[in-house]
Amino acid sequence: MFNSIADMVEQAESQNLPLHQIVLQAEAAQSEQPAELLRQRMHKRLLVMRHSAEQGVAEPVISLSGISGGNAHKLWNWLLHHQPVTGPVLSRAVARAMAVNEVNAGMGCIVATPTAGSAGILPGVLLTLQEAYDFSDDELVNALFTAAGIGTVIVRRAHVSGAAGGCQAETGSAAAMAAGAAVELLGGGPRQSAQAVAITLKNMLGLVCDPVAGLVEVPCVKRNAAGAAQCFVAIDLALAGVESVIPPDEVIDAMATIGRHMDSRFKETAQGGLAATPTGKRLIKLVWEQKSQSSS
Repeated sequence: MFNSIADMVEQAESQNLPLHQIVLQAEAAQSEQPAELLRQRMHKRLLVMRHSAEQGVAEPVISLSGISGGNAHKLWNWLLHHQPVTGPVLSRAVARAMAVNEVNAGMGCIVATPTAGSAGILPGVLLTLQEAYDFSDDELVNALFTAAGIGTVIVRRAHVSGAAGGCQAETGSAAAMAAGAAVELLGGGPRQSAQAVAITLKNMLGLVCDPVAGLVEVPCVKRNAAGAAQCFVAIDLALAGVESVIPPDEVIDAMATIGRHMDSRFKETAQGGLAATPTGKRLIKLVWEQKSQSSS
């Protein structure tokens, strides 16, 4: 596979192919699996994404801890009767992003894209664009391959783990993957997709991972909402021809450097940030006392 976004773009442009086709060719060669089989597997993942998004907006999904859940359903119902300031596309993407992450917190089935804690952003964005622009499932599968290629580069150059690099590595990477894929889905070229990756990720650099009580719930669910919103900023900018002064690969490398230097309290240890606030500490005690009582 690819070690840089620049390499992906160069190959796509030299062969006059979209990014998803370049990624699919590389994956088929590396896995020694036929492209059609890989597409079938990706289609199954799309179905799981759709199911989790639909589940989370159709009914309140409450986490086992009880400290999160139901907000996607609340927002979705509110949108049925109100005109959101953010507009119908972004607001519905936000609701779906939250829905998937709430389903994850409720022990439901999701697709980690690239992690469980950031799993709502990619489906939230792509499924909402499908709804708005009538894209086919095959077109969404194409977008998922583009996202996968971007994610592969991020993994190779940096990390997607909150424990390794903070939430910038989780929701930041997921948002970059979604933005790059969405630009291609909306007709942008390989270079524009790459610029969307750079714009999204650089706007999320330094984001800490501070899960309250050590659970992927607070603030993770709403950070999926924020990650989806970042995508739409980058999508419009990239499609308009706006470019990042810092190339995408250098932005990814900067994220890796920031992650290495980030204090351990801000890398999924639940010892800093929101987890260390008075309310965060109270919830830690509440959640783990309840767990201790239920297991005794």
